Amino acid sequence: MTTSFIPPKRILMGPGPSDVPQRVLDAMARPTIGHLDPAFVELMEQIKSMLRMAFQTENALTFPVSAPGSAGMEMCFVNLVEPGDKVIVCRNGVFGGRMLENVKRTGGVPVIVDDAWGAAVDPQKVREAFKANPDAKILAFVHAETSTGAQSNAEALAKIAQEAGALTIMDCVTSLGGTPLYMDKWGIDAAYSGSQKCLSCTPGLSPVSFSDRAIARIKTRSTPVQSWFLDLTLVLGYWQSSGKRTYHHTAPINPMYGLHEALVILEEEGLENAWARHRAMHEKLKAGLEGMGLEYVVEASARLPQLNSIYVPDGVDEAAVRARLLNEFNLEIGAGLGDMAGKIWRIGLMGYSAKQENVDYCLKALKDCLP
Repeated sequence: MTTSFIPPKRILMGPGPSDVPQRVLDAMARPTIGHLDPAFVELMEQIKSMLRMAFQTENALTFPVSAPGSAGMEMCFVNLVEPGDKVIVCRNGVFGGRMLENVKRTGGVPVIVDDAWGAAVDPQKVREAFKANPDAKILAFVHAETSTGAQSNAEALAKIAQEAGALTIMDCVTSLGGTPLYMDKWGIDAAYSGSQKCLSCTPGLSPVSFSDRAIARIKTRSTPVQSWFLDLTLVLGYWQSSGKRTYHHTAPINPMYGLHEALVILEEEGLENAWARHRAMHEKLKAGLEGMGLEYVVEASARLPQLNSIYVPDGVDEAAVRARLLNEFNLEIGAGLGDMAGKIWRIGLMGYSAKQENVDYCLKALKDCLP
């Protein structure tokens, strides 16, 4: 007879998910109520308000999509890109490549700006792409490229798009809550993230935010959004803040409790304090890794504090080290993706995982596993 599943207790220091505080797990165990219950509607409003704090925006259309970050990505592209629209896509890792796939599948015409894996997006290349394609309507880029640990200058990239009269779509799955992000100040039009990284909630929800400029573009579309579930004009009927809520889908009630609690914890700490904590833990981890002779993939100027990519030393079986860390130390770190597969480790310091005891434990475990 099958028995209940009891997961092993792990320390999660990979590229996500991150460790989830007991407060969040306890919140998710509270009684389920209906997704149109007035009490749940009030919870929705509080989540929207706290997400505006996290995104540093006044955008009314800021809410969590009832699906993981990949769905938040698709929501941005299917609503803002129409067939034939030219979109400049910055690709410096796996997730820029996923943006490119979305442009193709929506019928957009992609203009690719490539940079080396491990490098930030080069603003000059973006400027040249707009000069060569003055009819481009959107710039899409990844703020924090999870596959490499590189952080791009979102403010500079958004300014180039604004000067060209284009909208911006920004992937901030790994940056939201962990590193400075100012959606309004930078002039970002659409952004998407995930609940499972620096917000320290469980996977399955995707915070998104859309500017008034983005909403105006959506309202003047000449073709219908090809995704029923992700069509913002339909979802708005459920997430709007005034009037009667219309039934669109059954929201994941208990995960929403968890996201709410995670955002309460972020509010209690203070957003800037959370950014500073991630930076401080990165510096401590970096000192230990470099003291062991390990080298970073990303130059210091573009290094993402919460995702530390390091080269695997010559002669070391990277998969065997990760397996030993997991099996003997209950510690999860990440492998390389795509071009970096087999060449790097990705060590996450995200949300609740970004604390001194985790840094110390990870460094000690790595020392034990390396020759």
